[in-house]
Amino acid sequence: MNNIHNLHGLDLSFFHRIDINLYPLFIAIYEQKSISNAASSLNITQSAASHALQRLRQQLEDDVFIRVGNKMSATPFAEQIYPTVKQALLTIQNISQQRHVFDPTSLKSLKIAVHDEIEPIILPRLAQHFQNLNLDLQFVSMKLDRKHIMADLATQQLDFVIDLEQYLSPKITFDHLVTDEFVICSQLKEVDLASYINGRHIGVSSRRTGALLEDIYLNQHQKISRNVFMRCQNYSTALQVLGAQADAILTMPRMILQHLSYSPKIRLHSLPFEMTNIKMGMFWHEDLRDNLRHQFLRHEIIKLFQ
Repeated sequence: MNNIHNLHGLDLSFFHRIDINLYPLFIAIYEQKSISNAASSLNITQSAASHALQRLRQQLEDDVFIRVGNKMSATPFAEQIYPTVKQALLTIQNISQQRHVFDPTSLKSLKIAVHDEIEPIILPRLAQHFQNLNLDLQFVSMKLDRKHIMADLATQQLDFVIDLEQYLSPKITFDHLVTDEFVICSQLKEVDLASYINGRHIGVSSRRTGALLEDIYLNQHQKISRNVFMRCQNYSTALQVLGAQADAILTMPRMILQHLSYSPKIRLHSLPFEMTNIKMGMFWHEDLRDNLRHQFLRHEIIKLFQ
């Protein structure tokens, strides 16, 4: 009879001593390094999360997490079991969803991170699209923080990150949404290659230092060195300066320009050289590929921008 409880190495009699509900908490604390944040993501109180952590420690006979400063740091044992536990929970989740039909009306929110300049291009279209579907969604648009993209997606603090196409990780997938091109803005009547190279340029970046967006694309093919006499934080300011600087040049994405106002003195020019188009889209975590809620959101967003 004992063999009945041992199928392919699985001891079924062992499971009455295991509280499987503790393991989502384990994943949440591991990924967010905070009991309070983990509790919030699981919709339980911090007190309940603390008590559950104590039970998990007893069950695993290990501290699992140790407070270091204001963060919960995983023990070596927790580091060892994390990939296995997460994969097991994903498997259980996928099995439980296989015969379910997703109900879009159950959607409560859509959380994205997007650059300030891109938000006017993306967010109004998203809001209108989901309103047309008669879905009562709360839209949360957060400031893009490229240092935390992978962590925010892995812990589901964000559903999607909207940004320029780039490689981040094997676990992060990119879906293309929009193709854009650079355009030259200036009061000059003509901007040829010589006047562009020798011109006085305005650059835009929210970062203190580092290459400007157009320079990254320029250096892929042209290796053009420019005289950037002003570096400001947003294109709206750059266009105001451009309206007062008769010989200045601003290179910017056309779609962003279409959402801004600028002086009638400013002329638009095509680039006097070849430059790669800008590809923008959404990043999401591969662990959510089979998640029905996430599948629905991905499908609708891609359909919107096709």
